[in-house]
Amino acid sequence: MTNLNMLRKNPKRFVKQTQNWFNSSGLLLYVLPFLLILGTIKAFAHGNLLGIIINAGGYAAFLLAAQILRRGLQAENIYREKRVARAPKWPLKTLAAGIVAGTTFVLAWLGAYFPFFVSIAFGAGALLGMFLRYGFDPRTQKTVAGGHGYTIEEISSTIEAAENTILSIENANNKITNREFNDRIDRICETARNILDEMEANPSTIRRARKFLLVYLEGTNKVTTGYANTHVQADSIELAQNFRTVLNSIESVFKEQKDKLLQEDLFDLDVQIEVLAKQLKHEGIV
Repeated sequence: MTNLNMLRKNPKRFVKQTQNWFNSSGLLLYVLPFLLILGTIKAFAHGNLLGIIINAGGYAAFLLAAQILRRGLQAENIYREKRVARAPKWPLKTLAAGIVAGTTFVLAWLGAYFPFFVSIAFGAGALLGMFLRYGFDPRTQKTVAGGHGYTIEEISSTIEAAENTILSIENANNKITNREFNDRIDRICETARNILDEMEANPSTIRRARKFLLVYLEGTNKVTTGYANTHVQADSIELAQNFRTVLNSIESVFKEQKDKLLQEDLFDLDVQIEVLAKQLKHEGIV
């Protein structure tokens, strides 16, 4: 029942994760090595120790390459979805291609007994095939014109921290069984993501957005997580009403400040953020 509630409340996120698995995980590398299992069995039946080592080792190497490739493709998907992003830290697709090429060479030379240079050609062909099929790792940073004094590291870290906080709020929301609260929290998270989109498209909003997100998201995360952890043990009417009151305040001010954030009324925004921070402290949230 809990799983069904989670899927109903977060259908887009579930579909996205499913698509990442089937579309970008390099499933071919999980399938091809199964031929080496037959080779390992045959070598074992003939008592060929070298054949067992070569075939079993090749099987393990291909699976390792598949895992590394999958992580590299997932990192590339994240990179492509963002308008502001750092390049993946490690060239995982290139590493996977190197493992496949080296393994193919060894299998051709020591396993199939092809001449040395012919085996090198097999390895080179495997390397070329990997690059043609999966491409190269992205190595350049993605940014937008006019960073307004903020580096790519600062922009990316701000957005990543906010995304992690939103995920934390959604995870807490999954534990809450009140549909009204679920919908309100979903709307708050949607507004936050709209703000992140604006930050990526227009770095001039970053100074205002950082203050906005720190107060609103962190306050929402604390109160939502706290309610999710306590309402199961003490599901009282008073507790639910207090949580409803706080959500009312956060949601209404969220909408107001989202509009102000996209305008140039910086002073008014700062004042409103200070007022909200005091209100959240008074409620014991931050």
